Amino acid sequence: MLFLAVFCGFLAEYQLEHKIEKDRANELAKSFYHELKNDSATALIKVQNRIKQEEAIKYLIKYFKDSSFTSISKEFAINFVYGINFRTPSVFEPRTIILEQLKNSGSLRYFKNEQLQQLIGDLTVSIKNIYDRQELESQNRLQYINPIIIDHYDYDFDARLKEGGRSIFEGIKKYEDSIETIPFQMKGAKKIDRERIANILSFYEAAVISSTRLTFIQKYMEINTELLKELRNKYHLKQ
Repeated sequence: MLFLAVFCGFLAEYQLEHKIEKDRANELAKSFYHELKNDSATALIKVQNRIKQEEAIKYLIKYFKDSSFTSISKEFAINFVYGINFRTPSVFEPRTIILEQLKNSGSLRYFKNEQLQQLIGDLTVSIKNIYDRQELESQNRLQYINPIIIDHYDYDFDARLKEGGRSIFEGIKKYEDSIETIPFQMKGAKKIDRERIANILSFYEAAVISSTRLTFIQKYMEINTELLKELRNKYHLKQ
């Protein structure tokens, strides 16, 4: 009888522990799912911003090659801001609170599914690659793009965009949607090396900005999609 009581107690404790682990896995899966879903939406916005930036840079490349700097068009001014003056709209920083909790607290053990564990590992690598790549973008920006802005950007134009306490983001959007034309003077126009700037912008667009989007952010989005699908199937989560 004593043995049976001990054995039943062991079974009850085992079942309780199993239930606790299952409940914990469900909680983590739900939280992780929402984190991934939010990051998926953010990544899509960043991709759209990068595409707009890439198109703006392509416009600038053509303009720098042979267009006049005596009378600067509104289109050039807008593309200058979107193409090389902006930085943060294209930076993707995934929220990884639950992901870090899973890895650092040992909670990953609650996910018994090997496919889930593999995908979480792949996601971790893809995020590191994005951060490494964006650090490379920052280095290229400091070395090549910032000097162009410092030498040639019209900060009187910039001040006009920010009138009324607007941020540069609000100002350029308002200007883009308006029929107003704000004068833009290309600073140091006589010293511009057209071919060099066109080459710098071509490199920056193709080898830096679009490459990050097409290779590293795209890879993250593919893994994110697979993880969301696996979590929905395994834990019966609503899309």
